[in-house]
Amino acid sequence: MEIEIATLGGYEEVGRQMTAVRAGDDIVIFDMGLNLSKVLIHDNVETESMHSLDLIDMGAIPDDRVMSELEGDVQAIVPTHGHLDHIAGIPKLAHRYDAPIVGSPYTIELVKQQIADEGKFQVDNDLVKMKAGGTMAIGDSEQVEMEFVNVTHSIIDAINPVLHTPEGAIVYGLDKRLDHTPVIGDPVDMDRFREIGRQDEGVLCYIEDCTNAGRKGRTPSESYAKKHVEDTLKSMEDYSGGIVATTFSSHIARVKTLVEYAREIGRQPVLLGRSMEKYSGTAERLDFVDFQGDVGMYGHRKSVDRAFKRIMKEGKGNFLPIVTGHQGEPRAMLTRMGRGETPYEIDDGDKVVFSASVIPEPTNEGQRYQSEQLLRMQGARLYDDIHVSGHLREEGHYEMLQALQPQHVIPGHQSLEGRSPYVNLATSQGYKLGRDIHVTQNGSVIQLVE
Repeated sequence: MEIEIATLGGYEEVGRQMTAVRAGDDIVIFDMGLNLSKVLIHDNVETESMHSLDLIDMGAIPDDRVMSELEGDVQAIVPTHGHLDHIAGIPKLAHRYDAPIVGSPYTIELVKQQIADEGKFQVDNDLVKMKAGGTMAIGDSEQVEMEFVNVTHSIIDAINPVLHTPEGAIVYGLDKRLDHTPVIGDPVDMDRFREIGRQDEGVLCYIEDCTNAGRKGRTPSESYAKKHVEDTLKSMEDYSGGIVATTFSSHIARVKTLVEYAREIGRQPVLLGRSMEKYSGTAERLDFVDFQGDVGMYGHRKSVDRAFKRIMKEGKGNFLPIVTGHQGEPRAMLTRMGRGETPYEIDDGDKVVFSASVIPEPTNEGQRYQSEQLLRMQGARLYDDIHVSGHLREEGHYEMLQALQPQHVIPGHQSLEGRSPYVNLATSQGYKLGRDIHVTQNGSVIQLVE
């Protein structure tokens, strides 16, 4: 059976992930993402009303025109998890393909919201929910099957899809860390990865996320981050002024931890910001998390400002606002607070906890720097990097290669420079650049089996 892999997005940058695998006459697309930095660099860009061709020209979503070179029919579009660099291109591109969108339950709910917000295209693709451990037939040949393997990441309900073909399995490995003690959900299913590596024809190809491939050691568990948050917030227990926390709004486990320890230090947690309300509200509605007690969630600007007025009236020392804006996004809540555009007043000595790292990209780094300076000018004390990454470091990559023993590897989710540490790592395990390590670019097609 002919096997081709088209690397459409995320192979020259972090963002706008998209990969297509052709097995015989059947094609499966993994991810359709957005490169948010290409949008944020422009003022007041509303992607919902923009045409896909304009977003492609901006470098914001994948250029999928190479799909016309693949001889087969798209049978499924499969987002691996709910981060925007994996799903936010779906409203702009999915309607071009007569195929269902298949994802885990939480991911599909987020995709549904993305589609509902779309103002330019009508996206009528069927939405199919499949849990980790589930399988589905691909095409009519009964020779190709897709499986979801449970993984752990900085968003709940993440999976790695595996395409089983007569030539071996194609494992799409974006994005994960090997967390055996997660705060929410099941541990990473390493037993299943090891089984896949040793059953039938083994693993023909492994497509891997290289984000932290150059960092030594292993990525700590989310339970480690939970302890870090506990230690940080309890160190402030006797402070009577304002404490504000910010994290990835999609990081439900971290939000849950912040809510829990806000209560332990005698403060009422309040979730503020549109995306904070969206991700946490969806997770609670689907029973992935139970925040318990009275947790306010406010997304609309007027309701957010009313919440801030209440906090100022009843005393900042009684509340812990958990807000958007950890990357310094211009319209996010923390940035507005730093500019003095909300009723919340930051006083000298107030604490701001960044339970997130800066995404290593110039736009984010610049915006985060500006946000921090605005907060410091008002006298805020900053607590940085109370966080663990959602991506593998060196030891995780070694462990995955040992588990899967793939014939071929394709590094992704990074620039050429960002992929070089993974190439070095794989080379140390006997792989060879140009033979079974395929360093590719956006818009390329790799033929693995002719």
